[in-house]
Amino acid sequence: MEIRIQFVQLPKSDAVESFAIKKLLKMAEKYEWLINAEVFYKEENDKKGKGKICEIRLSLPGPRIFAFSDEESFEAATDETIRDLDKQLQKRKNEMKHYL
Repeated sequence: MEIRIQFVQLPKSDAVESFAIKKLLKMAEKYEWLINAEVFYKEENDKKGKGKICEIRLSLPGPRIFAFSDEESFEAATDETIRDLDKQLQKRKNEMKHYL
């Protein structure tokens, strides 16, 4: 799986990048049919939200899967986004079993 990580109007953080890569590679082992992942980190000064946003788009057979979360830290946002994607991937895997 190819992984692209972008920090939108933020300085690059090697720690956050390696954390995301580690989590995504673990997901790629579980779902071997993933093609690529695009990760975007953004910071927002919204008083209602927590401010650290992680968006992930996954390419796979069929429609793309997308999830995002807004948390106190980029690591927490990444964890939450990965959990959301895992739920969607599990559902997609169950739908694919009917065709195999």
